[in-house]
Amino acid sequence: MPEPIDGAALLNEVEAFHRRFNVFPREGAYVAVALWDAHAHLLDAFDSTPRIAFLSPEPGSGKSRALEVVETLVPRPMLAVNARAAALFRSVSDPAGRPTILYDEIDTVFGPKAGDNEELRGFLNAGHRRSGVTYRCVGDGGNQTVVEFPSYSAVAVAGLGGLPDTITTRSVIIRMRRRARNEKVEPFRARLHEAEGNKLRDRLAQWADQVHKDIAGRWPEMPDGVTDRAADVWEPLLAVADAAGGDWPKRAREACVELVNAARADDKGSIGIRLLTDLRDHVMVGIDRLPTVAILDRLCALEEAPWADMAGRPLDSRGLAKMLGEYMTTDNTPIKARNIKTAGAVLKGYYSADLYDAWERYCPPVLLRAATSATTATPQVSEPETVAENLFTSAT
Repeated sequence: MPEPIDGAALLNEVEAFHRRFNVFPREGAYVAVALWDAHAHLLDAFDSTPRIAFLSPEPGSGKSRALEVVETLVPRPMLAVNARAAALFRSVSDPAGRPTILYDEIDTVFGPKAGDNEELRGFLNAGHRRSGVTYRCVGDGGNQTVVEFPSYSAVAVAGLGGLPDTITTRSVIIRMRRRARNEKVEPFRARLHEAEGNKLRDRLAQWADQVHKDIAGRWPEMPDGVTDRAADVWEPLLAVADAAGGDWPKRAREACVELVNAARADDKGSIGIRLLTDLRDHVMVGIDRLPTVAILDRLCALEEAPWADMAGRPLDSRGLAKMLGEYMTTDNTPIKARNIKTAGAVLKGYYSADLYDAWERYCPPVLLRAATSATTATPQVSEPETVAENLFTSAT
């Protein structure tokens, strides 16, 4: 019987191997990638598998190199540049074993010049869950039957720009950057270093066999505020960290909060959600009501916000009313401007109480705090203050 493998020490080695050849933008990324490498050996222990995506705005940012290193560490790697969905789901059904799909240049599939690729997107979405399948008609002419192909597989992608929201929300996102002059790495030589990575891969496989039953029964505790889709993404990685022990459970949760925060900061959502979020976080902070004219002034003054230039003109009261009217108040009625009494005048405007339900349902949470004590902050308008009348008067 082989000697038990120290999971924490092994993950330390996997992380160190990545650090030799990869420069990631955040410390948490090294932790996440090492855990993802290990989780690829344990797919049948989980209900879902997160995608990991190395994305950057410019070429030469180390995305492909990251996939090259991952390739040496995961089971049955399958490079899939420009591969079609039919080839991928048939590979996942291969009796010889499920591959780990490494899809480079994913921007050629989902980028602005690629058009829609719903079949591949559907495969990547379905394969996130162990129950995910792809249905295809198989046979000749009228003798066709519907065949169920499993889609569940570990997938790492790399590319320029972004990904469809349906894939982004199922992924750990690593925003790659070009190396600065002071950031040094070893040159990766496949003939030399592939064998080193494969030795680590084989030990990961042995360790996976040892802990598979233990991990299959784990339901790791998530950091406060990490829920829903983010929890689905991180649950397998935290389970791996807990099984490894050492300082990995703590580091994994710190990485989880760091990268979930980064994803939330990058995610602006739809234009409606952007409006609601800007109202909550910048315009109506601590304010219980505000005239429309003052709201528009504050919105248009926000830097890096779209409100001052909406198709060549600033957002106006009609546009604001139309966008907010799509959302409901706590009483399940559309949000509408209401009268606000000021010194000597009555102005139309909006009340925080009318926006609160939409803020709760649609806006991203305020960024999480430290990993071990992360909490979801309550909106700043839960106890609104009355606005001084001179604010209304100055807005007229």
